[in-house]
Amino acid sequence: MPSKLDNYKSYLEDRVNGAKPHVLPATVLLREIQQQGYQGRLTILREFLLNLQPPEPEKVIRYETEPGEQMQVDWWEVRKGKNPLYGFAAILGFSRKTFIEFTTRMDEMTLLKSHQNAFEHFGGVPEKVLYDNMKTVVIQRNKYGRGEHGYQKTFLDFAKHYGFTPKLCRPKRPQTKGKVERAIQYIQKSFYYPLITLKPEINIHDLNYEAKTWLKEIADKRKIRELDAIVGERYLQEAGELQPIAPTYPMSLPQKAIIEVQQHSLSIYEEAAGCL
Repeated sequence: MPSKLDNYKSYLEDRVNGAKPHVLPATVLLREIQQQGYQGRLTILREFLLNLQPPEPEKVIRYETEPGEQMQVDWWEVRKGKNPLYGFAAILGFSRKTFIEFTTRMDEMTLLKSHQNAFEHFGGVPEKVLYDNMKTVVIQRNKYGRGEHGYQKTFLDFAKHYGFTPKLCRPKRPQTKGKVERAIQYIQKSFYYPLITLKPEINIHDLNYEAKTWLKEIADKRKIRELDAIVGERYLQEAGELQPIAPTYPMSLPQKAIIEVQQHSLSIYEEAAGCL
């Protein structure tokens, strides 16, 4: 019996095989063939993909936070070599609204600038921000006693200026920071891998532009399965609970650090003329 998917099977096989070793989510492939005229359901597509690629892993329910309470942050290495590329991800714990930015460095000034951009994207600042043991944030865990960590001074001044409290996730408990880790997996599978397999020569400027578009058109509209809710709708509940953003320039930082933040954020893009 003919299937609505028949005219798209050749395309799907080429996309799945061409993307290996990366696995493209069924939802991504659905959007692509819908743009070509497919009018069938996702279930038909999933059944077909079972023979082409392994199933997606089961989702894990994470600890929930109140609106405006927490943001989780992490980096991931996108590309190694002479022209490295990194991804910065931040996610609001309640709504799952996400921010991503691609950079050529992971140093302290880049981290601070990416925080500024995340706050602008979210329209406010959460009460707490959760990190792992990244060296640009913490010097020594429990330096002053249990739970009293030694933070980098410039970073701590930055946090005080914007009014958030830094928190460290417990070692060997990845579920503590699970929302941002899941977000990075989602970004890789649903945005980066599909894009890079179609546009392997895209530069960092266009990559960040595509990321902003994807966040607005795709990520904000996704359904949170464990909550049976839409990210954008949850964000409407969370936005009003975020703290106002302090002045753009962190004047509580040493003047040298302020200048470095500004200059470094410009140099990132001036140096990033290379291709992916």
